[in-house]
Amino acid sequence: MPYFARFRALPDKDKASLIRKLLQNGTPDFDYFYLIGLSTLMATLGLLLDSGSIVIGSMLIAPLMYPILGVSLGLVMMQEDIQVLHRSLSTLTKSLGAGLVLSVIAAFFFGDAAMYETAEVLARTVPSHLHLLVAMVAGAAVAYMLARPEWGDALPGVAIAVALIPPLATIGIGIAAWNAVIIKGATMILLLNLFGIIAVAVIIFLLMNLSEKKHIAESAIKQEAIKNENEQKAIAEVAEQIEVKEETVIITENIIVK
Repeated sequence: MPYFARFRALPDKDKASLIRKLLQNGTPDFDYFYLIGLSTLMATLGLLLDSGSIVIGSMLIAPLMYPILGVSLGLVMMQEDIQVLHRSLSTLTKSLGAGLVLSVIAAFFFGDAAMYETAEVLARTVPSHLHLLVAMVAGAAVAYMLARPEWGDALPGVAIAVALIPPLATIGIGIAAWNAVIIKGATMILLLNLFGIIAVAVIIFLLMNLSEKKHIAESAIKQEAIKNENEQKAIAEVAEQIEVKEETVIITENIIVK
């Protein structure tokens, strides 16, 4: 029991920081999907090239862990409000869908029959209960470390251990190759990872008593909405300035021609 009490005894400021970090980094904006796209493309190319180092690199830039833990947070808070759960599920679904489409396109255009069955690809087609155990351990680690800022440097190692993007990219390769064995095996590994992380993170967040921090989650979501709105306004202003400059150049050229 004293060990469980340690989770509840974490400082409120650290718990609040955890909630804000999950919701801010899991916001489905341009930056988020930009990184998802790059990590998926990188993982797909690494699998096709049979390069473990490239695949590892793809794991480090993928922000997929945040909406996954956001789902866990939403499940903990759903008795009061389903806003967090709905937002995180939506982001996670869109992420997986976008990543899958990109991996299929990349594998179709840049791969061939030999590349579709490299050692790196086939290694992610044999699901095991050990994949679930690894996901559970990694989920327990990252859920706790996000509430302990001093352990932030260890997060990249957890990202590598969980390996969420490579199985997704493997599914895309399987679809491009029209290989049911690859699709089935990689899908099972991805689902085992998702289930293991979400399930354990729910337990950790319950021990932290995050269900009572709903107001912090609501505040973070509102702040992100305002931030996105301001960014859209700034982008629209820049786009308008560019259009004005282009029109000015065209008019100037017409005058010179006359």
